[in-house]
Amino acid sequence: MQPTYLPWMGYFDLIDIADKFVFLDNVQLERSGWQVRNRIRSSQGELMLRVAIATPKRFDETLIHQTQFVTGHPWRKKHLKSIQMNYQKAPYFAQVYPLLESLYQKDETSLSQFNISVINALCTFMGINTPRMLASELVDIEGIKDARLTSICKHLDADQYLSPLGAMAYIEQESSGGDLGENGIDVFYHQFVHPQYTQVYDGFISHLSIIDALFNLGPQNTVTLIRQFRQAPINYTSLPR
Repeated sequence: MQPTYLPWMGYFDLIDIADKFVFLDNVQLERSGWQVRNRIRSSQGELMLRVAIATPKRFDETLIHQTQFVTGHPWRKKHLKSIQMNYQKAPYFAQVYPLLESLYQKDETSLSQFNISVINALCTFMGINTPRMLASELVDIEGIKDARLTSICKHLDADQYLSPLGAMAYIEQESSGGDLGENGIDVFYHQFVHPQYTQVYDGFISHLSIIDALFNLGPQNTVTLIRQFRQAPINYTSLPR
């Protein structure tokens, strides 16, 4: 999985299910992807938070782990202010906000390093203990696209690969199960039915950053809710074609 900015609940469900989790930090950056933005709740509805990254000459040649923040840009301060203003009356604000504040105050210049440090901290906060590693730090990884995923799985002695359902078209461009299936690696697609819970403002907005659930429910109740609504992953051979 690519290192997302303030991921949603389903992202952490996938981490929690997996035996090992690899951050795909050495793949192409998507200019408007979830690596650089995510949503929180406000009194007016959803509010998009976007980080400030240095604009590369060519996005199609920029990898996530090579992406740097704009030097001196106050996006961290602005995001913290938005989070504080919109969640200061949430039940678990006093428990959650200091953690986020400490993460945003770190002198991270790399998009990938920042996103991963936040994800790792939130996993620890919720008690999700799945071993996590960076694709860029694995040696002898070969291939591109789904062939690279096969190489990573072989490197880790994995005979199963758990993927977001939205990546099916990417994996199976050439055949059912893609290069993974052709190499004897069982592909499973993650599915997650987003639960509803009481938010700080009236009504419910789904698929926000997980920090919304953390502010409203606390870490233990959030991970418990994630596990209660867990769906069994779908084997690629079971999907209609």
